[in-house]
Amino acid sequence: MKIRELMVENIISVPSNASVHEAVRLMDKNKIGCLLVVDCISGILTERDVLERIVEKGKNPKETKVSDIMTKHVTVGTPDMELVDAMQLMFEKNVKKLPIVEGSKLVGLVTMTDIACARARKMETLKRIRKERMRKKVDKLLMKT
Repeated sequence: MKIRELMVENIISVPSNASVHEAVRLMDKNKIGCLLVVDCISGILTERDVLERIVEKGKNPKETKVSDIMTKHVTVGTPDMELVDAMQLMFEKNVKKLPIVEGSKLVGLVTMTDIACARARKMETLKRIRKERMRKKVDKLLMKT
């Protein structure tokens, strides 16, 4: 499976000069766990970034800019990557969210949750196929007797 088939294309982003408070409100409004910081994908802001760098340290989110706490070194994938390659990259880089770029353009996002759901659907489909094959074999055997 190619990442193109799995990625979310409707990306919600935030400028790096937005306040963390504005970013958190946007994340909450959209029920998402990260925002891409788009000044040519200059970073990614995750719930973990907010918890570790704002909440834990008692900083004021209204006075802190996204650029001050975002993860700046962003690992990215491409739409034509195989799912297994994206998973391997995410594990190697210890990231749960993988922005997808084509050339220099942001085209999507894949998360570990997306991958887990896709793999679960695939496993369920395989189980149904096996069950149907077994049922046909049994029917065939019963018809012979």
